[in-house]
Amino acid sequence: MTDPVLSVQGISKSFGAVCASDGISLDLRQGEIHAIIGPNGAGKSTLIAQICGGLRPDAGRIDFLGRDITGLSVPARARLGLARTFQISALAMEDTALQNAMLGALMPRGGRLGFFRPVLRNAALRDTAMQALERVGLADQAALRTAELSHGQRRQLEIAVALTLRPRAFVMDEPMAGMGAEGSRQMTAFLEGLREEAPILLVEHDMDAVFALADRITVLVYGRCIATGTVAEIRASREVREAYLGEDA
Repeated sequence: MTDPVLSVQGISKSFGAVCASDGISLDLRQGEIHAIIGPNGAGKSTLIAQICGGLRPDAGRIDFLGRDITGLSVPARARLGLARTFQISALAMEDTALQNAMLGALMPRGGRLGFFRPVLRNAALRDTAMQALERVGLADQAALRTAELSHGQRRQLEIAVALTLRPRAFVMDEPMAGMGAEGSRQMTAFLEGLREEAPILLVEHDMDAVFALADRITVLVYGRCIATGTVAEIRASREVREAYLGEDA
């Protein structure tokens, strides 16, 4: 078996008396989608923040592409190819779809917001952004203000921004959030193809999407990993059903 692209080893994080991450270990392998599920308050967002650099673990280690990144900043991890999408949109609503994609391509390269407008004339950066928009089906909306896009199109744009990093792995925080059934089906189909470009660590509450996409699932409850396994193994786990999925799973 090849080495994992991303390896989380025993990370812990506490806020006062609350242990939000309790010795969590998991990994992400090439070509796979590894889903993280659990009830509200399970510690999923805290775990993602530590993996992506927004929070420093109190203990444990995070390796990416065989390198210890535990102490690296968010931009440094992005420059290595760890691309994140957010549960709550981080897009600039008054800028166009193309400008958002170009900004995503600029920042990991050390660009500054104050110099963004002149950079809009950078042909290479523009080409990178347009290629990403084409990948997610937004090339025809490139000139639209982001505020004019539908909710589903904004989720697509967030993925386009991530694609400009030429990522080696994606960390996606609820990409189906706020989508209707048809939007979720379209996003599920898109992510199924995207895994071949880079593996995906997926936090998601849409269990239909999780069960359709995931090669492996890790279940968090109160900051602790209670199970990791295939869809069939997670469905069959009584502990998981009692803690999260329910008997109908």
